[in-house]
Amino acid sequence: MLDIKFLRQNPDAVKQNIRNKFQEDKLPLVDEVIELDERSRTTIQEANDLRANRNKISKSIGGLMAQGKRDEAEEMKKLVAEQAQRLAELEAQEKELSERINKIMMVIPNIIDPSVPIGKDDSENVEIERFGEPVVPDFEIPYHTDIMNKFNGVDFESAGRVAGNGFYYLMGDIARLHSAVLSYARDFMIDRGFTYCIPPYMIRSNVVTGVMSFAEMEAMMYKIEGEDLYLIGTSEHSMIGKFIDQIVDEKQLPIALTSYSPCFRKEKGAHGIEERGVYRIHQFEKQEMVVVCKPEESKEWFNKLWKNTVDLFRSLDIPVRTIECCSGDLADLKVKSVDVEAWSPRQKKYFEVGSCSNLGDAQARRLKIRVNGESGKYLAHTLNNTVVAPPRMLIAFLENNLNADGSVNIPKVLQPYMGGKTIIK
Repeated sequence: MLDIKFLRQNPDAVKQNIRNKFQEDKLPLVDEVIELDERSRTTIQEANDLRANRNKISKSIGGLMAQGKRDEAEEMKKLVAEQAQRLAELEAQEKELSERINKIMMVIPNIIDPSVPIGKDDSENVEIERFGEPVVPDFEIPYHTDIMNKFNGVDFESAGRVAGNGFYYLMGDIARLHSAVLSYARDFMIDRGFTYCIPPYMIRSNVVTGVMSFAEMEAMMYKIEGEDLYLIGTSEHSMIGKFIDQIVDEKQLPIALTSYSPCFRKEKGAHGIEERGVYRIHQFEKQEMVVVCKPEESKEWFNKLWKNTVDLFRSLDIPVRTIECCSGDLADLKVKSVDVEAWSPRQKKYFEVGSCSNLGDAQARRLKIRVNGESGKYLAHTLNNTVVAPPRMLIAFLENNLNADGSVNIPKVLQPYMGGKTIIK
């Protein structure tokens, strides 16, 4: 969410940013919020003047009563009563205007970083760099669910009876591999100086609206019926929410956390044939990283975060590349975002396995996450990135470590988490 002062002083810049994100329908909101803001400030000023005048009159009433000027004092009391009625009207207007302004400001997109390429959607995202040599073996690689089925490793039919479409049972070595990847990712991030955390898996609505846009919330979140609680779509939601309404001592920054959680998503809409199986599902598990830092440090942390994911995948012998998200593909709160994509030898192309985002002070402004520094209080910057999400990551892992006989190699770094196994058959 933007600072209202910035919007007031830079309406043209805000409008151009909206155009860069191809959201022209939001352009009228800028002028509307400026007009509402002017009315709000006028209302607040009048209310403040009335309060000051009321205090002044109240003092004079006491003086008049002391002098025996009862009639004059009674007239002053009538004036105070009239002003009290007007003040009540103004306070009601203040509240209404504030709510209308806040509602509009919540949907005006954040200012994107100047380095972000301008483009309409994800088809115009830009490749940055490749890590590792993509390999296509001389034998046919089956679809990932077919590989899993040969290990009796996945059961969609039973899950369908229990929970419906979009759910699954993982079994045997495939389930163990799933857990091994998460455990390895946890230790990988701890070794890089991040504090491990297991957060709440449900959050209140004020946290939801603090960490994401309304459009994202509607498309992703499951609401707990009858309660002010939502199932998290990623642990980033509750991890950033941990700091809601907090004033953090500057000496504590940066705060670097890595968190495990299950994730729950609606995943509405039709998806292509390559997104069946465990690619796009309603429930999965993920290791995440979250950073709260000073504004001047967020760019440096952004680069550190996506490199952590690249390094983890390369340690598992999986080729990856980084993709710069264009303006039209950025969620409204994001300043800049880079996706990490893993190589699929079966498809002979890369697919997304993680996303790194710098949100500037947007989440901190919504959640009132402030820093107490030497020169006063200011809003923190927040960032997040996927370490690994095993269901989707398993696709890349199985395809890149599959042998012609159907067995799967276990990279050296993962072997301690698989009971010393070097291969599964």
